[in-house]
Amino acid sequence: MYKDIMKSIEHRNSPLPKGPWLLTQRWEHLLFMHYPVLKERLQELVPKELEIDTFKGQAWITVIPFKVSDMRLRYLPPFPYLNTYLELNVRTYVKRKGRTGIYFFSLDADKMAAVLGARAGTLPYYYAKMKMQQDNGRFYFESIRKDVSGAALKGSYRRDSAPYFPKKDGLDFWLLERYYLWSYKKGQLFCLGIHHKRWEVSEVKAEISSHQLVPFLPGEELPKQPLMHYAESKRVLFWRLRKSP
Repeated sequence: MYKDIMKSIEHRNSPLPKGPWLLTQRWEHLLFMHYPVLKERLQELVPKELEIDTFKGQAWITVIPFKVSDMRLRYLPPFPYLNTYLELNVRTYVKRKGRTGIYFFSLDADKMAAVLGARAGTLPYYYAKMKMQQDNGRFYFESIRKDVSGAALKGSYRRDSAPYFPKKDGLDFWLLERYYLWSYKKGQLFCLGIHHKRWEVSEVKAEISSHQLVPFLPGEELPKQPLMHYAESKRVLFWRLRKSP
């Protein structure tokens, strides 16, 4: 399985990270909600070392609820307590020195150990009460952050088409195929490389009843109907977090 993933690189626009991968997860039942945002609004919110990436001049943020499963270090069995948990990400698209990737504004998870471990690794994780249930092909997701903000997302979604591979020159491919992420802590920029096979996604129908995850964009009018994708699952490989030159 892992050898097949490592051989599948034709969809990447950058080389694989150096060295061996260290950790793997499976991501399941992902809902991608993409929102166009003014580049200028986002640029002031990311580290100065990063530049907001755009598609035909348009910047984007993406909100992604999903399930993490089968998390393990290389050659080892799954973590006993952290084998499975729920996660919710808010990200934007950036580039640095010719390399494209993502920058996270927040990541919520329902396992405190996952939150603390990721924070130690410089990522902006938050502890949240979360649940995901499936009924007749529809997924019901709810997340309420356990801090004073109470940032929440609540809704449901279901696949609405057969799976397909986005075209390489299109917006869908640009949004989905990202293999480096940057984080910033105590004046230092860090970079983490990942790899997986090319995204195969479906159209999706979603109903979102509560969405309070972008307070960093006060007054920004987000579209009520974002561009959306659904993905069934993806095996992902992670490399070591490194200081970014």
